[in-house]
Amino acid sequence: MDSVIVTGSGTGLGKETSLYLAQRGFRVYAAVLTSEQAETVAGAAREQGLSNLQTPIMDITDPASVRSCVDEVVRETGGVYGLVNNAGIGLRGFFEDLTESEIRRLFDVNIFGTMAVTRAVLPHMRAARRGRVVIVTSIGGRIGSLGVSTYCATKFAQEGFGECLYQELLPFGVYVSLVEPAIVKTERWGIHRGVAQGAENPDSPYYRWFRREEALADRLANSAPTRPAHVARAIHRALTAARPRLRYMVGRRAKLVYLLRRYLPDRLFETLYFGGVVRYVTRSS
Repeated sequence: MDSVIVTGSGTGLGKETSLYLAQRGFRVYAAVLTSEQAETVAGAAREQGLSNLQTPIMDITDPASVRSCVDEVVRETGGVYGLVNNAGIGLRGFFEDLTESEIRRLFDVNIFGTMAVTRAVLPHMRAARRGRVVIVTSIGGRIGSLGVSTYCATKFAQEGFGECLYQELLPFGVYVSLVEPAIVKTERWGIHRGVAQGAENPDSPYYRWFRREEALADRLANSAPTRPAHVARAIHRALTAARPRLRYMVGRRAKLVYLLRRYLPDRLFETLYFGGVVRYVTRSS
């Protein structure tokens, strides 16, 4: 039974993915941030009769915590077959309203945390000459959007990291895949929304625009056809395909926008898509 670590499994996509993979025979280490999350995920596994799911505590920004979790998996299973880098946080707000500490925290989690866990598992995958690294990015890692500039910056960085890592690890029989979901309605749109403090200041020159952008984002999230199970299915495919793809884009809306970006002339796409959003958010009425 191959072992897979799924980071950020306490809620949302990580929880869904951990249960999905356990249902399909993987020995899943659903890494969570708190003991409360661990009990919630373990309870869901018990309800489904899953005995092949464990819930280690891991903070991906703490090197000792990362080492402890990976060492536990190696000690119990002899190695690590799969890593799903799902853990991440959001930061919503126009760039000028973001503080240096908020931006650094975002990069610490989304970029340096992802790199830290990846670094910890690679020696074991190389030694076995097999393995899969999956990085959950976003359509926001391919196309930027106003109001989420630094979040998109971290997702663009994950895309570049994954693309380079794919080439570096392929000779060792280790595959890297990027899973790029469209908007998915999870806790990310509620208690884990991640709004910058300055974005909620009525004195900000961007305040009115940001409120309108957030209302638009909520409408898109509430009507989103993409579900967590769709993302879990793509991750499972990346872990099990004989020759997995580098990229798996998930969701019709994401695919449509990306196709427009790919095939329309740059100036036309910028005018229609970027310009359309900017005009909607900044309109006077």
